[in-house]
Amino acid sequence: MAQLNYFLVAYFITYLVVAFVWPSLRTYRQTGINPVTFGGTDTTHDLIGRWFKVLFALILLTIVIYWWDGSAYRYLLPAEYLQYPPVQWVGVGLCILSLLWTVLAQHQMGRSWHIGIDKEHNAELKISGLFAVSRNPIFLGMIVTLVGFLLVLPNAITLVVLTLVYVLIQVQIRLEEEFLLNQHDAAYQSYKIRVRRLV
Repeated sequence: MAQLNYFLVAYFITYLVVAFVWPSLRTYRQTGINPVTFGGTDTTHDLIGRWFKVLFALILLTIVIYWWDGSAYRYLLPAEYLQYPPVQWVGVGLCILSLLWTVLAQHQMGRSWHIGIDKEHNAELKISGLFAVSRNPIFLGMIVTLVGFLLVLPNAITLVVLTLVYVLIQVQIRLEEEFLLNQHDAAYQSYKIRVRRLV
């Protein structure tokens, strides 16, 4: 499907700009604080950040291979029995909806939005909007996006990336929960009881 080539490239660029670059610049402009908190230390937190970058690069590599050389794509072990237009268009729909969901969640976070755990600045606890449905709507959006990618390009790489990102997100969520519990105490404990981690 030639349309998928254009969709994948356009979506990747849009996702990068809309979900990472623009909110990072917006938050920095509003607060003067760099919202990207992953660093180069040997902590679990920063290791997760490095792995996120590697897996993000693998998705880009998969798109490039699919776009540039269809014959090389077979080396990614595609699941051909899933490569049917109806399944792929469901994946496209999930990608689009999850991006809209993610952008809305980021907007609702406002100045509190960041990538990773910011231990140097206090942030407001968000419990309304999408955060009343999921304690981690942005992570939920990321997972659904990767499910969509798996349906659009079902192969070994997209499956491995989805699996590893899910595991990393589960670890990151627990690190953030510990931090938020220390920062907000009873308010966060009450929020934890009312609202689920993801769905």
